[in-house]
Amino acid sequence: MSEEFKNKVAVVTGGANGIGKCIAEDFRRNGATVCVIDKVEGDHFVGDISDKSVLEKFAEQVISKYGHIDYLINNALPLMKGIDECSYEEFQYALSVGVTAPFYLSKLFASHFNKGGSIINISSSRDRMSQPQTESYTAAKGGIAALTHALAVSLAGKVRVNSISPGWIDASYKVYEGPDAYQQPCGRVGNPLDVANMVLFLCSDKAGFITGENICIDGGMTKQMIYHGDNGWNLE
Repeated sequence: MSEEFKNKVAVVTGGANGIGKCIAEDFRRNGATVCVIDKVEGDHFVGDISDKSVLEKFAEQVISKYGHIDYLINNALPLMKGIDECSYEEFQYALSVGVTAPFYLSKLFASHFNKGGSIINISSSRDRMSQPQTESYTAAKGGIAALTHALAVSLAGKVRVNSISPGWIDASYKVYEGPDAYQQPCGRVGNPLDVANMVLFLCSDKAGFITGENICIDGGMTKQMIYHGDNGWNLE
């Protein structure tokens, strides 16, 4: 086990499963204390981050116990529904989880970051491209990507703020073959460690000159131009 993050305190939202769980485990492997909040039952703070009072109670508990934090990872997953089925309330819920909660947690913890603190917002490659019927999720991910550079400027000199936009990440670490793999310039589907590795790098001193950035981890998918009949692509 590395001790690069020994005595550091990391907060991870949506840290009970998937990418968030991998990020939390990677921090722990490298010596950090990790505080997770998730609506799924488990050995962590259980609560719905769309609720302001839940966020306040969680932040109060973390600061009361540790006195400070070093890293805030806003990872919790917003609802994905499209314009045909998404209600007003569901759309608002998606924004509450995906944008408002990251903003409010950043605000609650702002004066409690140690020197060298870092906020990492998990966006998505959907912040720049879409499939049909994904409006609530896409809007939330676009919002958190924009929130990133705003926070980076407002918290300049105190906390570095960056975002990561994952593409296709399979949380079960399934290995894909055929078109699912080779349609991606890297030749494979991503896994949670691809994201966790970047989170820990951006939180480290090695990334001390990086703030306000969005880093897309998608195997090159968003850089590949697709035309019918070109390079084996056939749209029928």
